[in-house]
Amino acid sequence: MKKYMLVCAGLSLAVAFTSCKSQDSAYRKAYEKAKAQEAVINQNTTPTENVVVAPVETRPYTETPQVDNYDNVSVRSESITVVDGAGLKNFSVVVGSFSVKANAEGLCQQLRNAGYGAQIAYNSARNMYRVIASTSDDKASAVRSRNEFRSKYPDAWLLFNQR
Repeated sequence: MKKYMLVCAGLSLAVAFTSCKSQDSAYRKAYEKAKAQEAVINQNTTPTENVVVAPVETRPYTETPQVDNYDNVSVRSESITVVDGAGLKNFSVVVGSFSVKANAEGLCQQLRNAGYGAQIAYNSARNMYRVIASTSDDKASAVRSRNEFRSKYPDAWLLFNQR
């Protein structure tokens, strides 16, 4: 009985594996159908040699208008007080934030040695000292200044002083 079941199982497996084999003719038919469709498409379209392309008009860089979208630049709003410096305007460029005042003073001194009017401001809500590299009244000039500082300080950001 075991031999009979083993032979039947072997025969059924052999039949199952041989019947699942793909036919070459099925692939050939699909390939020929795709080639026929491609030929029909090529007959209905004009050759690319007859297509007329308009020449590209070039203009010097000075004539190309530049649009600076300063409204999309993110600005953080905080209430801060000046610890060391001449005073802040509406928008400031922050190049460093420290919880230790000595660290803020070190960066501020580096900026002053480089010729910048750096200042230190304190945010009591977050207990952070902000090192401000430049300050301005309007957002557009603050964004330009921040972009210049990002070459050396990639994490520079804008701060709006809540008074």
